[in-house]
Amino acid sequence: MNTNTLISLKNIAKVYRSQNVETYALKNIDLEINQGDYICISGPSGCGKSTLLSLLGLLDSPTEGQYFIKNVDTNTLDMDQQAELRNLHIGFIFQSFNLIDELSVFDNVALPLTYREPAMSQADIQSAVKHALDEVEMGHRAQHKPNQLSGGQQQRIAIARALAGKPSILLVDEPTGNLDSKNGDAVMDLLDALNQKGTTICMVTHDLRYAGRATTQLKLLDGEIISYSQARQDTHTENTSAVSADTAEVI
Repeated sequence: MNTNTLISLKNIAKVYRSQNVETYALKNIDLEINQGDYICISGPSGCGKSTLLSLLGLLDSPTEGQYFIKNVDTNTLDMDQQAELRNLHIGFIFQSFNLIDELSVFDNVALPLTYREPAMSQADIQSAVKHALDEVEMGHRAQHKPNQLSGGQQQRIAIARALAGKPSILLVDEPTGNLDSKNGDAVMDLLDALNQKGTTICMVTHDLRYAGRATTQLKLLDGEIISYSQARQDTHTENTSAVSADTAEVI
């Protein structure tokens, strides 16, 4: 295993059984994700993309095979131990934002940190939240409620929440699905910039405009990996060195 390897999947399968019928959502999945990778998972509806992302995020367990994260065999862990590992190493970004309207932006970003083991001090939580909000240029919205923000701004807050715990990897599920093209472009520019700073990203998207931004393309069909290739990022490099304040205000 490469010393830079964060995640390793070996002969992973996910089988759903009903009476005498077996349906393979995933089969024969071998995958390594290394520090700094930017992977896009694509394929037709029902090909297993969401199932693979759920397994990577320890939200579900494989029927067969082994899943290692940071050299830890997750098959040996109980549910509580897996939850601790998930909270420590994995940041999630969803299409639907999943923010809590009753909480301020600051408290939304802080919420996952309050479940850390060992517990973080209030000073450390405040510092982590401030840094994450500054990183997505939303520090000036810290005391707003999510329903006071645009869709693009809410997605930035969701990204900050994922970043606050300094995860080993961001798992990103259709991050632009609820955004118009202008806001979608700005969110993708932010993800590009984060990757260039060293953040490891694994993203699912149906949008071919955004899939090509990833440095690695993984394509699924009928639950199996049918291609895995490196891609160039020449077409957008000049846009990803930083996200301008003007763009941040747009979204």
